[in-house]
Amino acid sequence: MKNNFLNKISLTIILILLSFTANAEENKNINEHQINAFVGNFDFSDHKQKAILVGFQHQNENLERDTFLGNISPITGGFLTENSAAYIYTGVEWNYAIGDKLKFTPSFAPGIYHEGNGKDLGHALEFKTEVQASYSVSESTSIGMSYNHISNASLGDKNPGANSYMFNLLKNF
Repeated sequence: MKNNFLNKISLTIILILLSFTANAEENKNINEHQINAFVGNFDFSDHKQKAILVGFQHQNENLERDTFLGNISPITGGFLTENSAAYIYTGVEWNYAIGDKLKFTPSFAPGIYHEGNGKDLGHALEFKTEVQASYSVSESTSIGMSYNHISNASLGDKNPGANSYMFNLLKNF
């Protein structure tokens, strides 16, 4: 039953993103926002606690800045696991183009974690570090894969952390 619910959420997110395709292709100047919808495996390295996750992330490209560290941009997002664990976050990502079609994107985002019926990460405040590689399939759409680690930096009595991987659909509109 949990998997059916997550499958419906995943399909809804993908359909919403695909509905933006027509508008973005008609007017190329509107690419101000990017939505990153993803599905993956939360804490895949802990066989007792691993769970399917679905989520989204928003980036406003009007706020990106070129710095000595590269192109930096604020991000906000969240995800939900099949065990009702949830994480909402806001942080920054760095965008590095590798040629015309490939992009490498590391990010850092503190956020609030709620374990639900999932893994106890030891504290409500958790920090997410992530790397993502994406490939542009059109001017407004990319596909990618990402890996992240969530940890409380020993703020709590315990700090088990969680390692996750995701498949990403990125859509500019």
